[in-house]
Amino acid sequence: MSNQVPEDGTMLPLMEEFYTIQGEGYHTGKAAYFIRLGGCDVGCHWCDVKESWDANLHPLTSAEQIVENALKHPAKTVVITGGEPLLYNLTYLTQKLREAGIQIFLETSGAYPLTGYWDWICLSPKKFKGPRQDVLAAAGELKVIVFNKSDFQWAEEHAKFVGKNCKLYLQPEWSKAAEMTPLIIDYVKDNPKWEISLQTHKYLNIP
Repeated sequence: MSNQVPEDGTMLPLMEEFYTIQGEGYHTGKAAYFIRLGGCDVGCHWCDVKESWDANLHPLTSAEQIVENALKHPAKTVVITGGEPLLYNLTYLTQKLREAGIQIFLETSGAYPLTGYWDWICLSPKKFKGPRQDVLAAAGELKVIVFNKSDFQWAEEHAKFVGKNCKLYLQPEWSKAAEMTPLIIDYVKDNPKWEISLQTHKYLNIP
């Protein structure tokens, strides 16, 4: 974590921000403004935004500027992702977004304490640094990336700790999709509490 990031979260390392269509999970197909924060020490080898890992590469940006940028777009929905956004105190930013009338969704590995005000939390736990109980309990959606066959059992272990109304998703890791998708289809047919999440933005060539 960058030493320069203030503990009150008034300035955050902004890697990129863009208006697009949410491609995966519960909110697939919805227009949303993505705020990607730099900084992550979870270190997934298949991460598709490894340039996000070093927070020091990304400019500290005021929460007010981030909110102003988000308000330029028709959809009043923001997705805060990373990196690992919970490295930082997100209370100030989410409070400002909420005051602006924006719905706020979080995408997190759950490895750090939960801060902020959220309309939806997508928890995508990682083996390299497991999720905390407070994030498991708060998640609206548990999205497990399936990279190999052992990930099904790993998914079940985490499903025990989320709330009873939490949506359960299995998503093939993109580079293994051809191999894993048939296994996921069979698994969901046998275990219908799970649903399939696909990275539809990659099929549709949506950035």
